[in-house]
Formats: sequence, structure tokens, C-alpha cells
Amino acid sequence: MAGRLGANLALARLNAPARSAAVRLATGLAIAAISACTTGDVFSLQPAVDVGGQTAAVPEAPQYSGMQRLVPSNPYMTQAAYPRMDEPMSPVEQMPASEIDCRNELKRMGVVYTDIQPIHEGQCGIDFPVKVSAIGSVEMKPAATLTCNMAATFAAWTRNELVPAARWRYFSGVRAIHQGSSYSCRNIAGEGVLSEHGKGNALDVMSIELNNGDDIDVRKPGLFAFRTRGFLNNVRADGCQYFNTVLGPGYNYDHRNHFHFDVKNRRNGYRACR
Repeated sequence: MAGRLGANLALARLNAPARSAAVRLATGLAIAAISACTTGDVFSLQPAVDVGGQTAAVPEAPQYSGMQRLVPSNPYMTQAAYPRMDEPMSPVEQMPASEIDCRNELKRMGVVYTDIQPIHEGQCGIDFPVKVSAIGSVEMKPAATLTCNMAATFAAWTRNELVPAARWRYFSGVRAIHQGSSYSCRNIAGEGVLSEHGKGNALDVMSIELNNGDDIDVRKPGLFAFRTRGFLNNVRADGCQYFNTVLGPGYNYDHRNHFHFDVKNRRNGYRACR
């Protein structure tokens, strides 16, 4: 007690300037001690790291711009200010076995085709469409967008019936099939029922071009056009062995200038060939 009392008395004897200097010295020593505990900035909430140009443990923060500045953790926000969509998986990788088998059949028959992205338009669409540009040496003008099943059926009819009929009637091969409609999202004319075109199950043939230069129009031939009449009758009759629907000139006004082929499933396997 005597020592503490003596120290207090000694401090009291100091004049005011000396006491002020002592307080400032003590405060400075305290601040220096606290600063030595960390190299971080408590106001910026950043962890303390080694001082240097770059630290391997803490990567340099990326510089964001555009919409990604608003949500930097979202990789789908890009500088273009709209969402970036990843490329969809190839349809081939998602196809069921039946679609893969169908495409193998197309290749076996020499069909030239490309797989295109699924089509979905309201009630219309094709899950796994193909775009057919040729059947062997026979061109499809323009290329037809169809289901694989319809493409395979049409290819079989072309190879087995159409080409042989042309050779028999005209002594010529077939150069091209001119089609007027493949996939098309629409109803049957005058009805509220979805057309098979809206499912990719139908194809309309307008004319058949031969290697010898003849272009056979599907419209009803003249009275004395015996060869053309016989050829078109073969086209219609043979088509009924492959397709569930064959409609052409003479059936109604809407089909006056083309043959309509489709693979619509009906009860009891019924086929409409008119």
C-alpha cells in the first residue's frame, strides 16, 4: 500500500503538460499492440492473407460486367444481358430403341436424311423428326420432314413399287419426287381434326420426274393418256399396300392435284384407298 500511495503522490506532483504526454504515450503503445494481432481489415470483412502481388490460396476475384454484375454467381447470366442457353443434348443420345432401329433401316435402304431437333407446336409436333433429301438416287424436292416410320414406309414404296413401275411404263428411272407438303401443323380441311401432316405422318406427292426428262403430273391425265393413266393407277394401287391412307385426284377437290399418303392408325387395320 505504501508503494502504490507513493506512486500516486509522484504522479500528482507532475504538472499538467507532463501528465498529457504520458497519456498520449500509453494510448499509442496500446494501438500498436492491437494492430500487431492481424493484417486484415475488420471493416472490409476480408480474411487476413500474406502481403504480396498474388496469393495462390486466394484467387483473384473475377471482373463481371453486364447482367452478371447483378448476379455474379449465376453462370447463365452473360454480358449480352440475356440468359445463355446450353446446347441441347443430341436427339440421337435420347432416342428409344425403336427410333434407332428405324434409322438403321433408313440407312439400309440408302435414304439420305438428317436428324433435326424435336418439333412441338401446340397439338402438333414430332418427337424425333428426320429430314429426308433423297431415297437412293431419287431426290426429294424439297426435303421432307417426317417421322422416321413414315420416312421408312415411303422409302420402301419408292424402291419396291414406284421405281420399278417407272421402268416398266417409261423405260426410265426416277430422278426426283416433287412433294407439296410433309410436316405441317394444320387440321383436315373443313374439319376440326388434326391432320396427319401435323404429326409428320403424311406426305403429298405433286409430280414425279424421270431420268429421261419426263415430268409426270399427278393430276388426272387426259382421256387418251393411256401410259400415264396406267402408271398413276399403279402408284395408287401399290401405295395401298404400304400406307393406311392413299387419296388422290378423283377423290375430292382438295386432292385434285396430288397424291396424299399417310400411316394413320385406324381401328381393325382399316385402310382408306380412294
